[in-house]
Amino acid sequence: MKKYIIVLLFILLPAVSFAEDFLGAPVVPDSQTVNKDDSRFTYTTPLSYDEVIAFYQEKLSTFENIKYRDWEEETYIEDDGSMDWHSIIISKEPTAEGITVVISKDSWTWIMGTLILRYIAVFVVLLVLYIGMKVSGAIISSSVNKAEAKKA
Repeated sequence: MKKYIIVLLFILLPAVSFAEDFLGAPVVPDSQTVNKDDSRFTYTTPLSYDEVIAFYQEKLSTFENIKYRDWEEETYIEDDGSMDWHSIIISKEPTAEGITVVISKDSWTWIMGTLILRYIAVFVVLLVLYIGMKVSGAIISSSVNKAEAKKA
C-alpha cells in the first residue's frame, strides 16, 4: 500500500503548483516564448513593468542571495547563491508584445572570468602598495640622509 501512495505522490505533486519555471527561476504566467534553449530563455508578457517586478519580488522573496540592480533601460536581478540560473533581465520599455524578460543560466565562462579578474586585481593592489612603499621609503631615506648630513 505504501508503494502505491509514494508512486501517486510522485505523479501528483508536480501538478499541484501549475507554475512555470526555467532552471528554477519563475516565469510570469500567460507569457509568450520568444527564444528558448539550454542556457537562455527569452519571453514577453502583457503585464506592465511594475507588475513584472512585483511578481519577481514576491516569488524571489524567500531567497537570500538575490540582488536587484535598477538600471536606466532595464532591471537586472542576479543570484549570488547556488541557483541554476544566473540572472533575470527585465526591460523597462515595452515592445508591441509587452515587457521582455530574459533568464540566463549560470555559466562557467562567467564564473571563471570573475575569478580571473579578482586574481589579477589582487596583484594590481599589491603592485600599487609596493610602489607606494618604495616611493615613501625613498622620500624617508633622502630626508634622513639630509638630516644626518646637517648633523655632521
